[in-house]
Amino acid sequence: MAITKEYKDYVLEKLECLDFITYRPMMGDYLFYYQNIYFGGMYEEERFLIKETSSNQKYNLKEALPYKGAKLMYWVEDLEDMERLKNMIIDTCKDLKPKKK
Repeated sequence: MAITKEYKDYVLEKLECLDFITYRPMMGDYLFYYQNIYFGGMYEEERFLIKETSSNQKYNLKEALPYKGAKLMYWVEDLEDMERLKNMIIDTCKDLKPKKK
């Protein structure tokens, strides 16, 4: 199931708490970057997932597969607490590398 425009707009609104957020459409899903670091995305069934890292384990999120054959990621079900969301993304990106240009 493809991501609806309403869900995409909802997630983007919640991510306004961070500067330098970009996204790219990818085969019906969306990949998200914070300061050029890929940290997660919106995937089928309208789920917002972030990469698993040692710095974001403290949030006790459920694991989920973005698609068949992919690595497990964390499912961020509650996007309403924007301060928690902001900290979660910053913590996630601490352990990840920027994309190559």
